[in-house]
Amino acid sequence: MIKINSNYLKLQGSYLFSEIARLVKEYQEKNRDKKIIRLGIGDVTEPLPQSIVGAIKKAADEMGVRESFKGYRSDEGYEFLREKIKNHDFSSRGINIDIDEIFISTGAKEDVANIQEILSADSKIAITDPVYPVYIDSNVMAGRTGDFKNGRFENVCYLDCLESNNYIPDLPKEKVDLIYLCFPNNPTGQVATKEILKKWVNYAKENKSLIIYDAAYEAFITDPSIPKSIFEIEGAKEVAIEFRSLSKTAGFTGVRLSYVIVPKESRAFDENGVAHSLNKLWNRRQSTKFNGVAYIIQRAGEVVFTKEGREEVDKIIKYYLGNAKIIGEGIKKLGIRYSGGVNAPYVWLKTPNNLSSWDFFNKLLSECQVVGTPGVGFGKCGEGYFRLSSFGKREDVEEAIDRIQKLSL
Repeated sequence: MIKINSNYLKLQGSYLFSEIARLVKEYQEKNRDKKIIRLGIGDVTEPLPQSIVGAIKKAADEMGVRESFKGYRSDEGYEFLREKIKNHDFSSRGINIDIDEIFISTGAKEDVANIQEILSADSKIAITDPVYPVYIDSNVMAGRTGDFKNGRFENVCYLDCLESNNYIPDLPKEKVDLIYLCFPNNPTGQVATKEILKKWVNYAKENKSLIIYDAAYEAFITDPSIPKSIFEIEGAKEVAIEFRSLSKTAGFTGVRLSYVIVPKESRAFDENGVAHSLNKLWNRRQSTKFNGVAYIIQRAGEVVFTKEGREEVDKIIKYYLGNAKIIGEGIKKLGIRYSGGVNAPYVWLKTPNNLSSWDFFNKLLSECQVVGTPGVGFGKCGEGYFRLSSFGKREDVEEAIDRIQKLSL
């Protein structure tokens, strides 16, 4: 008798954003005359920069000629792209990363879910609350958690991110093996200073832990004092793996390209306490389960790190940050407390009049046709909070804030 992986039965309902999409679809079918403005899911709306479109067309033409046709490629990615990433993201900031420590992939979402495969199933995990759902759900699927009780999974160390601690988690009060951090944070929009990251690196070194560092939104950091990479912290290469993506940076949500930095110094231990290279283990995992990102897409990604491409990409990032400013200022006028919107594309707000996250979601959808994300969908500490995304058309963002300001709150 074939049996299921019973860990999947522990998962709570459908995936958060799938549930939101379902509810919005149902509302739209009943109210076809209403214009819905979506500031919920973090999907970009601005088209790809023309330099990137040109690279895609050129690479497609190359694939139609025998002399320049490309078939299977190494699982790590083409050297031309990894060299550009190395120079732009790391060498320029004084960080020594080799190209064989950079692995090209199709998305940070799958990367942060897949990385746990190379780690022990009994690893004790620490996850911030609120948190991007994939971190916890992928570990539930892998069997690292107990049952879901009172809004949380058993056998997980939750790191509360509250207004009282400025949404920056304290160090665990217990020993943990695997730590998930995301800065700029999704959903709170908070960033971490070098001093904060140094504490986490020190903790990981002292406890032989590993930090999974999601830097998918690093391109939105404009404050020069805020680190864009955890590898700006001395010693981090021994205890951290970093994840980056072009989805929000360059509008690749529908194109798909990301990269993982696994330093050769990073390690995990076997049952005898012997250290093993995570770089080699991840390489082995990828070579077995992944055949690489398409040549056409990697050529498109290469342009992101050129002078022309970067100028176009930076304009789009400034556009979204401008949207975030509009959202933040509009929320502030209503007397609503919030974080984010600066150095990050998300605004994390306290729901007015102590409304629950889902009640506020329903109020916005039904009364002014604006869609956001209920904070409780990101964890127990998200109850009573709400996330608005700056990824939208400027005129839609302005209209959405105008509608919200006219609500009776």
